[in-house]
Amino acid sequence: MDETMIGIDIGGTTVKIGLLTKEGDIAQKWEIPTNRENLGKHIVDDIWRSVSSKLTELHIAKDKLIGIGVGAPGFTDKNTGVVHEAVNVGWKDYDLAAQLQERSGLPVFVENDANMVALGENWKGGGNRAKDLIAITLGTGVGSGIIANGEILSGTNGTAGEIGHIIADPNGYPCNCGRTGCLDTVASATGIVRQAMEQMKDDPNGALAALYNNKGTIDAKDVFDAARQGDPGCERVIRRIADLLGFVLAGAAAVINPSIIVIGGGVSQAGDQLLRPVIDSFRTYSLPRISRACEINIARLGNDAGMIGAAYLVMQQTQKGMYR
Repeated sequence: MDETMIGIDIGGTTVKIGLLTKEGDIAQKWEIPTNRENLGKHIVDDIWRSVSSKLTELHIAKDKLIGIGVGAPGFTDKNTGVVHEAVNVGWKDYDLAAQLQERSGLPVFVENDANMVALGENWKGGGNRAKDLIAITLGTGVGSGIIANGEILSGTNGTAGEIGHIIADPNGYPCNCGRTGCLDTVASATGIVRQAMEQMKDDPNGALAALYNNKGTIDAKDVFDAARQGDPGCERVIRRIADLLGFVLAGAAAVINPSIIVIGGGVSQAGDQLLRPVIDSFRTYSLPRISRACEINIARLGNDAGMIGAAYLVMQQTQKGMYR
């Protein structure tokens, strides 16, 4: 297999690893557990040990590898490859690129994981290789990445494109970032469940309350299912989520004028039940000239998006000669 790229997506639970061609086809993919013990000090060793084993198994020589792309959680500096803070794996000012390059002997390129999702979706998914794109991921939290004029926006210290931390409701919920009312507190799976739990207090005999009493817990899918079945409290939650998400996306779109917005993550599995009201809200709040030029789609690549984006980063940066 000639000119292979390694794409890696580091998550709090698992590390997704793939061997990809320059056309973006996945030749092999697999996962390993994320070892968060001792502030994540073993993660890089685990990754390279697993990659080495797979290369041996597949009889792939290291000189066939172009480089390694890594999507890392938290605040990441793509120019230095340093992860300044990744709470869910325990890293603080961790020189991820240098550590992995030392073990592999290959060029290593590091970006924030949400930015990798944007690159992946734009290369092989719902972005259709747009020059200007917003990708937002609605999972446990809200992640996002922005491509402007064909390049990922990183900003002065790697914090550009944090749409999840745009304040959607100044009178809303406290956010983990220390402020109040961020989109993350509303449109994430965690935020959806919290809002639904509040609705249950007002309707203790409703369908969602009955499900909660039976299961002992609920998740975001349960909220969408109950709304689909006519539960009024859950319907209100979905309307609020869609309204605020469309509001925030309209503001972000006013900055970069994207041709496509891609919505991914577990919450996006609600499909049109989420997409239609978000589009309506976006059209309401957006400048008409911006909204007319912008499509909003559900992401296509699922959990592979970050890994594919990481491989794309290798190809993009090596073509520019930007080796570390």
